[in-house]
Amino acid sequence: MAERASSEREAEELRRGQEEREATEEHLLERSEQPDEADQHERRRDKAAYLKEKLAERERSEREAESDE
Repeated sequence: MAERASSEREAEELRRGQEEREATEEHLLERSEQPDEADQHERRRDKAAYLKEKLAERERSEREAESDE
């Protein structure tokens, strides 16, 4: 039970970190002056959003597996 709580806490922290990174990259994208710089921030923002979604899926999957036990 403690292991599960630790795993959930870790996933939540990782997801929050990706949310912050996504927001930071969005801000930097808006302030970018060079197209290459903008492209880089856009890719980083998109990657953070993707990872955030995957972490949310993991959390849902773990909750579903827990409720099936």
